Amino acid sequence: MNRIWNSVVGKLWVTILLLVSFVLFVFTVLMLEFLQNYHMQQAESSLRQTAATVASIVDDNETAESTSELLKDILPESTNALIATSHDVVSFALQEGVNKKEIQDMILANKSFHEIFQSDEPITKEMMMPSSTDKETMESYVVLGFPLNVENAVHGAVFIYQSPDALHKTSKETTKIVFLSAFIAFVLTTFFAFFLSSRITSPLRKMRELAFEISKGNFEAKMPTTQNDEIGQLAVAFNQMGRQLKHNLEVINQENEQLSNILTSMTDAVITFNRDRTILLSNPPAERLMQTWFVNKGSQSAKPIPPELYHMLDHVLMFEDKLEEEIEMDGSYYTFTISPLYSEESIRGAVAVIRDMTEQHRLEKLRSDFIANVSHELRTPISMLQGYSEALMDDDFIQDQEERNEITKIIYDESKRMGRLVTDLLDLARMESGHMTLYKDELPINSIFERITQKFAQVAKEKHVSLIFDSEFNDEATISIDEDRIEQVLTNLVDNALRHTDEGSVTVKVEQEPTFAKISVQDTGHGIPQEDLPYVFERFYKADKARTRSKGGTGLGLAIARNIVKAHSGNIMVDSVLKEGTTFTFYLPFD
Repeated sequence: MNRIWNSVVGKLWVTILLLVSFVLFVFTVLMLEFLQNYHMQQAESSLRQTAATVASIVDDNETAESTSELLKDILPESTNALIATSHDVVSFALQEGVNKKEIQDMILANKSFHEIFQSDEPITKEMMMPSSTDKETMESYVVLGFPLNVENAVHGAVFIYQSPDALHKTSKETTKIVFLSAFIAFVLTTFFAFFLSSRITSPLRKMRELAFEISKGNFEAKMPTTQNDEIGQLAVAFNQMGRQLKHNLEVINQENEQLSNILTSMTDAVITFNRDRTILLSNPPAERLMQTWFVNKGSQSAKPIPPELYHMLDHVLMFEDKLEEEIEMDGSYYTFTISPLYSEESIRGAVAVIRDMTEQHRLEKLRSDFIANVSHELRTPISMLQGYSEALMDDDFIQDQEERNEITKIIYDESKRMGRLVTDLLDLARMESGHMTLYKDELPINSIFERITQKFAQVAKEKHVSLIFDSEFNDEATISIDEDRIEQVLTNLVDNALRHTDEGSVTVKVEQEPTFAKISVQDTGHGIPQEDLPYVFERFYKADKARTRSKGGTGLGLAIARNIVKAHSGNIMVDSVLKEGTTFTFYLPFD
C-alpha cells in the first residue's frame, strides 16, 4: 500500500480523485440549491393556481358539503386547505394525518397572514410546523393565503399548504442521481488514472531499473525508444547520458591509471594531504619512507610523519605558499617540496614531494674525499720527482756517481708507486661501474690458496714472522673462481698482514661452511682501532697512517678486494683488537 501512495500512479490517482470529488461536490451543492429553488417556485405557482380555483369554488357554492366534495377532487396529493373568515375563526378545513389543530392554529396565529383578511393580494410564506405524519416531528411547509370575496372590506381567506414530502422526495432522487454519477466518475477516473499513469510510469520504472544498473557499472543497459513523445525523448536522452557516462568514466580511469603509473614509477616520495593534515594518497616510495620513519622513531610517536614535515605543511596551508627546504633528520638528508592544492577558490590540501638526498650527500663527500686523497697521494711523489729531477739537473749538487744512482732509484720507485696508484684507481673505477668481467674456472681449493700463501714465505722469513696455511678441505675439493682476481684479494690481505706484523705469525685458514668456503687471514700485528673498523674498506683508508707510505701502500687494496669478493657473490669482513692482531675473513660460494 505504501508503494502505491509513494508512486507516481498513486499520486496521480489521488490528485485526479480529489479534483473530480471537488468538482462533484460543488456541482451537487449548486444543483441541490437550484432544484430546491426551482421546486419552491413550482410549488408556489401550483399553490396559487389551486388557491384561485378553491376561492372561485367557495364563492360559487353556498353549502360546505358541496365545497368539501369539490375541494377533495381538485386538491393535489399532499396538499391541504383551510378556509377562515378571520384570524381566529375557521369555517372549513381539509387535511389528512395528525396535528390538524396545531397546524391550523399556527397558520392563523402567524401575524404575516393577518393582513390577508383586509388585502386583495395573496401571501406566501414558508413555515416550520408539526408534521402531518409524525406528532413529534417539525417540517417545513409552503403556506399560501388567498383572499375570498375581495369586494368586501373585511373578507375571509383560503390557506393552501403543502406537505414537504414531495419536495423532499425530489431532493432525495436528485441526490441519488448525483451520488450515482459520483460513483461512476470515481470508477472511470480510477481506471483512466491508472491507465494513463501506467503509460507514464512504466517507462519511468524501466528507466529507474536501468539507472540502478548504470550505478552498478553496467553501462550497456539501454532504454527502448518506442514512443515519440516526451517519454521517448527522455529515453533518448537517458541512453545518451549512459554513453557519455561510460566515455567519461573510461577517460577518468585512463587518467587515474596514468597518474598511478607515474606515481608508482617515480623514485621520489609523493604524499597528498587533506586540509586536516590526514594523508589522502601516497606512492610506494613514500610508504617505504614513512615505514622507515616510523621504525626509527619506535614507540616515541604514533604518527608516521616527522614533526618537521608537519610544521612545513602548516606553513603551506596557512599562507598558501609553495615551500622548498632541505632538512637533515637522524643522519639522513631530505629535500621537501610542498605545494598547495586548490578547490575552486579555497585551498583543500597540499602535495609533498620528498627526495632522499642521503646517498647524494654521501657521494658528494666521497667525491671530495677522493679528490683530497688522490691529491694527497700524488702530491708527495710528484714533489719528490720534481725535487730529485732538479737535483739531477744541477751538476754542482751531485758529487759522485753513487749519489746520482741513488737519486735515480728514488725517482724510479716513486714513478712505480704513482703507476700502481693510477692502476688501482682505474681497476676500482672499472669494478664499481660494473664493467669487471670474471673468468671463472673449476679449480682445486687447497692448491690455489696454498700457492698464493707460499709466495710470501721468503718475506715472512726475512721479517721473522711465522706463515701458516691450514685447510679443512680435502685435496679433491674444487671451487669456481676467477684465479687472478682471488689471488689479488688474498695477496693484498697477506701482504697487509705481513707489513703490519713485526714479530709473530700470519695464518691463512680455509674452512668449510654448508654453502661457502670461508677464507681467513689472521695476524698478530698492531691491530686496528675499533672506531676505524667501519671504514677499512673505504678508498685510501690507512690503518697505520704514519708508516703506510714507507711500506708502499696506496689505500685502495681493501676497496678493490671488497669489490672482487662481491663480484663472486661473496662477502668480506674484518675483526681486530688493538695491539693483539687483525683477522680478515671472506666467503666464496661453492657447489
